[in-house]
Amino acid sequence: MDKESKEQINLKPIRKEIISPGNKYIELKPGTRVKFHFQTRRANDVRIIDDSKKINKPMELVLGKKFKLEVWEVMVQKMSLNEVAKFTVHKSLCAQYPFISKTLRDIGKKPDERRHCCGMTLQNEGMGYEDLDELLQRPVDLEFTIELISIELPEEYEKERWQMSDDEKMLATHTLRERGNRLYNAQNYAEAEICYRDAVGMVEQLMLKEKPHDAEWQELANIKVPLLLNYAQCRLIAGDYYAVIEHCNEVLTLDPRNVKALFRRAKAHAGAWNPAQARRDFLDALSLDASLKTTVARELKAIEEQQHERNVQDRIHMQKLF
Repeated sequence: MDKESKEQINLKPIRKEIISPGNKYIELKPGTRVKFHFQTRRANDVRIIDDSKKINKPMELVLGKKFKLEVWEVMVQKMSLNEVAKFTVHKSLCAQYPFISKTLRDIGKKPDERRHCCGMTLQNEGMGYEDLDELLQRPVDLEFTIELISIELPEEYEKERWQMSDDEKMLATHTLRERGNRLYNAQNYAEAEICYRDAVGMVEQLMLKEKPHDAEWQELANIKVPLLLNYAQCRLIAGDYYAVIEHCNEVLTLDPRNVKALFRRAKAHAGAWNPAQARRDFLDALSLDASLKTTVARELKAIEEQQHERNVQDRIHMQKLF
């Protein structure tokens, strides 16, 4: 075997050099979330292309989610927590780096200051950064200095919605509802509202995958209804009456005989001073649930008293005009 062939065999697409050893090795599995700072240079060049510490924002990856620059996933899996290491990576594995770099550099810029990277724009105008244009046109081996600062296994953090499977979203919906109920009972209405809102969002994402009014869609709609009602109740307490009306309208579209939706919409109409609509909803709720007779009578009396007070105030106001 000649010398050139031996050298090619010894070449590795990724070469690692430890700068500072870490203090704990953790086996990373799919779904693990890692955070790290990085510096990027051309191989054998001291000039820095990018430095995450300068923008005070570490890189965050969730392993197994097909990040564009797959080599970064490979690198962090070779590291211990708090380790600092330098990786020299063959140019064939770095083709996506200019696009990653542009995305990170554009963070914080106004939308009209960013240059979109469609094929035509790249050909005519470039990426908006000369060094990235050069890297894209003349690829070279890159050197990444990585500091692994955080490792969170899947069971150790609350996943963001986009990371979840459908089964995980269903479980999270139940968990959020239970948490919301506990917060509501503790009169922490603002935090409870957030739980109900997030749970509604997850159910809606699942409903988008089903054909409207099929059995699976209807099952999800049945889960959504009490969440919407709870959310509407929190908005009612906050005095956001038209939001309550909107969400109760949605419930009644899914379940036209829902007494809670009618009653809460009635309360919201009364709060927004739509007395005719409030009376109608209170009476419709009573027609579906006779046990509300005393409660509805009290609410209608309150509307009449408020109407009388408003009429008196209107007469006084008119008298002052003359």
